[in-house]
Amino acid sequence: MGEAEFLFLLTGLKWTVLLSLVGFAGGGVCGLAVALMRSSGIAPLERGTAGYIALFQGTPLLMQLFVVYYGLALIGLKLDAWVAVAIGFTLHASAYLGEIWRGSIEAVPRGQTEAAKALSLHYVARMKDVVLPQAIRISLPATIGFLVQLIKGTSLAAIVGFTELTRAGNIVSNQTFKPLLVFGVVGILYFLLCWPLSLYGAHLERRMAVAAR
Repeated sequence: MGEAEFLFLLTGLKWTVLLSLVGFAGGGVCGLAVALMRSSGIAPLERGTAGYIALFQGTPLLMQLFVVYYGLALIGLKLDAWVAVAIGFTLHASAYLGEIWRGSIEAVPRGQTEAAKALSLHYVARMKDVVLPQAIRISLPATIGFLVQLIKGTSLAAIVGFTELTRAGNIVSNQTFKPLLVFGVVGILYFLLCWPLSLYGAHLERRMAVAAR
């Protein structure tokens, strides 16, 4: 494998990172809304978001990407592959992050919320200043763990022809006829991307366990 092929793999790595960031950022914004509705105490909102989470957690990511790209095209909404996978990963991430953050919100001691109510803080101030800062801290290990899974999940974007790291590796492998070497390099690149995040997540989890003692 020559320099040109390696640079092509790095281009695929770039798109893997960008897709992960877009999916995580978009999923974070939507996931926060899902978490707040899921823990709002308003029955229709809770049931609706519970169904949304169940749909995306109960179906394969591969099928979700397939439906966004090919399903929308059937009703006349033809999307570019980049746009389609960005939407697919955002929806997928929002369901998982919404459930992670909902659990974190509910893990905040009830006395904190009751104290905020006693101080006459309205809902927005109560969530922004009291509940969410604590919930975010609680959710960090699980959130980082999900980001690692999301990065690895970007390999499924190849189903709609999006050239991320795994598809770039497949293209180079077909050109060089050296699949073991090429996918060995691809695996190392994934490892270098995910391993530091996994270490950081484990570090946060240990810190929280010590703080809870």
